[in-house]
Amino acid sequence: MSNKTLYEKLIESHVVRELDDEGHVLLYIDRSILNEYTSPQAFSGLRESGRVVRHPATILLNVDHVNPTRPERDAEMTDEGGQLQVDYFRQNAADFGIELFDVLDPRQGIEHVVAHEQGMVMPGMVIAAGDSHTTTYGAFGALGFGIGTSEIEHLLATQTLVYRKLKTLLVTVRGELPYACSAKDIILELLERIGASGATGYAIEFDGEAISALSMEGRMTLCNMAVEAGARGAIIAPDQKVFDYIAGKPQMPVGELWQQALSEWATLRSDPDAVFDKTVQIDCSELEPKVTWGISPDQTTTISGSVPDPEKESNPAKQQAIRKALQYMGLTAGTPLRDIQITHAFIGSCTNGRIEDLRSAAAVIQGRKIASHVRGIIVPGSSQVRRQAEEEGLALQFINAGFEWRQSGCSMCLAMNEDVLAPGDRCASGTNRNFPGRQGVGARTHLMSPAMVAAAAISGHLEDVRTVLNTGGKNGVI
Repeated sequence: MSNKTLYEKLIESHVVRELDDEGHVLLYIDRSILNEYTSPQAFSGLRESGRVVRHPATILLNVDHVNPTRPERDAEMTDEGGQLQVDYFRQNAADFGIELFDVLDPRQGIEHVVAHEQGMVMPGMVIAAGDSHTTTYGAFGALGFGIGTSEIEHLLATQTLVYRKLKTLLVTVRGELPYACSAKDIILELLERIGASGATGYAIEFDGEAISALSMEGRMTLCNMAVEAGARGAIIAPDQKVFDYIAGKPQMPVGELWQQALSEWATLRSDPDAVFDKTVQIDCSELEPKVTWGISPDQTTTISGSVPDPEKESNPAKQQAIRKALQYMGLTAGTPLRDIQITHAFIGSCTNGRIEDLRSAAAVIQGRKIASHVRGIIVPGSSQVRRQAEEEGLALQFINAGFEWRQSGCSMCLAMNEDVLAPGDRCASGTNRNFPGRQGVGARTHLMSPAMVAAAAISGHLEDVRTVLNTGGKNGVI
């Protein structure tokens, strides 16, 4: 009887050739989605060597990192460097015959939102791209991982990569998600437990009844942030939710091909006796909404908790890490998280910029106003999400509450465009990273779910979304 994990099956089905006895293989890559920031040198390398792109139809070029997200969209970038990147991107699309989603394209958005909207992600695929959050595609039973510029060049020229097989980590999540908790809280819980390097060298497979109960958006959030634990891949076995979600998407097979695909995709799961190199169990039934307090996504605790005291940490390395984090974040040990004032609230990114994320934030707003000292910004993950949110009336709710309703893009997830925080600004953020300077030099970031961001925006400080939802007050009086 076979005893393979889903990860092992996906890798084996894509191996072109074994390269050595240390796990290196030549791996076939099904798809890639490239952005304007990580790909320029790869295309320059192709030009210098006189090579062409081997399979242009498997590649999508998508502008998302440097573009402004001002409410009124135009084709120009804010700064000269960003303009040069996008202009070269446009030239590469034309010269190499690759489809481009430019900023004015109605399909434009963040690559990890656009890809599944356009049906580019199918169960069983291996997808590599120049962005670490390519792990998002594991939600569909595909293997996605980020690659560097030289690897992008190799992929474009050959449709293959030299790849080293990973170890396997099974994360089983039991129980039922409590009221007001989400996939963001599950992944922050995992990060707190295993640390920012706890999955380095591993591919994660998520399993358990709590995972099965998650929506596709929730599964994407989970796989998206698995890379923050060091994982170079995260997978969830595809089920009927996946098949229903992708059915009818633009690039999906139809008719008899669709039926054949479903039959094949139904086999994509780990064998019952598969052996994983490491396992982690989480019972999420007692989970509480989570918030980061430090400068790494694993520096997190529950919203009812307090800023940790480095003197109470026995591990010298962890003690030093806490001190460093508190200094950058401007926090004092023992401060309740709910006492921390914010200046900004941001909802967006490839982690939490999908329609379900906006719906969850709108459910918290419910006619309230954000605090007068808070600048609230909402950036949909794609132009398609933006249109849907406007059709559902969510955009008007956000605008009436005092949020800025903007165009799609990576925006304030990273300081690579005009949406940048100033030194000392403190942001409740539905993004994926809280590294020093991630949202702007000297800016301070607290990661949480979109619902928690909405609660913080209303309160003016970090707040338990359950407190807001259980209070009947309006217009900021909660």
